[in-house]
Amino acid sequence: MAHEITKAGLDVKRQVDIPIVYDGIEFSEGLRLDLLIEDSIIIEIKAVEQMNPVWEAQIISQLKLLNKDLGFLINFNVPLIKSGIRRFINTKRVF
Repeated sequence: MAHEITKAGLDVKRQVDIPIVYDGIEFSEGLRLDLLIEDSIIIEIKAVEQMNPVWEAQIISQLKLLNKDLGFLINFNVPLIKSGIRRFINTKRVF
């Protein structure tokens, strides 16, 4: 997927580490997101029979921690790909 996005002329970063900072302490056991497109859009990729609500919470947390507007949770293990795409918007974005 990253290759196809790059072929379309967009910048893609893979396996981006997200540090967790609490009370001035940075934890190295932070989160990692699958793809970051144009430093704006987060994409989490799965290939599972059943989606786990934890993954929805994960992408919402990633959007808030990185102060990004838009994220997608994509499950490739579906007969029709459009039924495997969930869109998330950060309603708490800090400008």
